[in-house]
Amino acid sequence: MRIISDPLVRAESMHATKLAFVCGDRTRTFEEFVDRCRRVGPVLDQLGVNSGDRVGLLAANSDVYAELYCGVPAAGRAIVPLNGRWAQPELAYALEDAGAKLLITDQETGALNESVDQVVTLDEYEQLLSGNSPSEFADTQEDDLAGLFYTGGTTGKSKGVMLSHRNLIANTLHSQITMPVTGDDTYLVVAPMFHAAGSNAVLQCLALGVCQVVVPAFEPNLCLDLIEKYRCSVTLAVPTMVAALVEAQSANPRDTSSLTLICHGASPIATQVLRRAHEEFPKAELLHLYGATETAPLVTGLRHEEELIGTSRGKSVGHPSLGVSLRIDAPAGEAGEVLVQGPNVMQGYWNKPEQTAAALEDGWYRTGDIGYLDDEGYLYLVDRAKDMIISGGENVYCSEVEEVIYQNPKVLEATVFGVPNEQWGEQVHAVVVPRDESLTPEELIEFCRESLGGYKLPRSVEFRSEELPKSGPGKVLKRELRAPYWEGKDRSIN
Repeated sequence: MRIISDPLVRAESMHATKLAFVCGDRTRTFEEFVDRCRRVGPVLDQLGVNSGDRVGLLAANSDVYAELYCGVPAAGRAIVPLNGRWAQPELAYALEDAGAKLLITDQETGALNESVDQVVTLDEYEQLLSGNSPSEFADTQEDDLAGLFYTGGTTGKSKGVMLSHRNLIANTLHSQITMPVTGDDTYLVVAPMFHAAGSNAVLQCLALGVCQVVVPAFEPNLCLDLIEKYRCSVTLAVPTMVAALVEAQSANPRDTSSLTLICHGASPIATQVLRRAHEEFPKAELLHLYGATETAPLVTGLRHEEELIGTSRGKSVGHPSLGVSLRIDAPAGEAGEVLVQGPNVMQGYWNKPEQTAAALEDGWYRTGDIGYLDDEGYLYLVDRAKDMIISGGENVYCSEVEEVIYQNPKVLEATVFGVPNEQWGEQVHAVVVPRDESLTPEELIEFCRESLGGYKLPRSVEFRSEELPKSGPGKVLKRELRAPYWEGKDRSIN
C-alpha cells in the first residue's frame, strides 16, 4: 500500500459484504462504505473544491467522519480535522492558516463562516452525496499532502502538521506490527477522531477487514455496553478514558470477556489504573503506545504491560515499531532528546519554514522529549525539552496560555507549567504576579476561556507579590517553580 485509496480498494475487493462500521443504529458494509468514499470526489467537484485544496472537518465521531477522513485525500484533496474542544478563535486560526476552501460540520459555526469560502452541514453533505455517482479515486502520489493536523504551537499559535499519503500508510503498517489485528476482531473507536488516538487504526481496520464500532462521544457505560453487545476485542484510549472504563466496569460489570487488547497512549497513566485495568479486564493485553502527531503518530509500543506493572521495565514506553528508527541526542547511556526517523515522519509544518527547520534535522524529527535507551533498546522518557503539558491526552503549549494571560491588563507577570493531576495526568497551573490586586483566579480563568479551549484553561492559579525567579539572561525558572509539585513522583512525563 502506498496511498490512502489502496486500503479502500483492498477492502472493496476482499471484504465487500462484511460489516465495516456500526454507528448508533446505522451499519455499513465495506462495499457500502467504499462506495460512499468514491462519491466524495464528485461532491467536492460540485462544490468547486479543486485538487490539492484543504477541507476542514469539525464533527463528532461517526462512520461519516471516517469516510471523509479517507475520502477527501483519496479524492486528491487534503483533510483538516479540527479539535472539537477548541474555542472559536482557535478554530478560525486553523481554518485560515490552512487556507481551507470548505468546512464540513455538524455544529453551529457562527463567525467561522468568515474563515472559509463555504460551510456545508453533514445533512447537506448527505444530500450532495446521494445526488452524485461513485467515481474512480484520484491518481495521487505517495508524497502528496493527505492532511493538515493542527497541534499546539511553541510560539502561541497552532502548527499544521503536514502528513502525506506515505506518512499515513506507513503508520498503518507500523500499527499492524505493533498492535496487530485480524479480520476476526471488532475495534471500538472511543477517542475523538480528530485526535491521533481516534484515527490511528481507521486505515488499518479497513485494510484488514476489521469492523469498527464508533462511539460519537466517549461515555464509559455506553462503551462497555457496546463491548458486550458487539463482542469488541480491541480499543485504543487515552489514560483518562481507561480509568473511566475501569470505574464503570467495577460499579456495573458487563461481559467484556471479548476484549483481548487495550491500547493506551498520549499522556501519563497511573500504575494503579493499570493494576485495576488488568483486574477488571483480565483477558486483555495492555499495550502502551508512544508517538506524536508529527510521526503520524506511532513511534514505540510496550507489549503485555500487565506483566510489567511495578517493574523498572514497566516504566518504559517500549521498543520502536518495525520501520521506525530512534536515537538519543546524547552520549551512550545518558539521557538526551529523542529523535525519530522513518517513512511516518511528517513533511513539515504548513507555512512555517523556521519551525520546520528546527524540528527536522537531516530527516530526523526532534520530539522535544528527553529519554534514554537501555541495553535492550527499550525507551524511557524522563522529561520534556518542549515547554508543553499533556493533560488528558491533549497537548497544551505553555506559551499559548501565557500569551492569553498577558492580554489581561491586570496581569504584570505570568508563567504556566504542568502539575500532577490524578485524573488527567497533568493540569495547567499558572503563577501570576498581578498588576491589580483585585484580580481573582476565577476572573483570570474566565478571561482565558474567551480565547482558549477548556482543556487549556488554568485549573489552578497562584498569585505572588514578588517578581518570578529568573535566570541570568532573564528567563523564568519554571523548573524551580514546578519542582515542589512533582516531589516524590517517579517522573514528570510518561
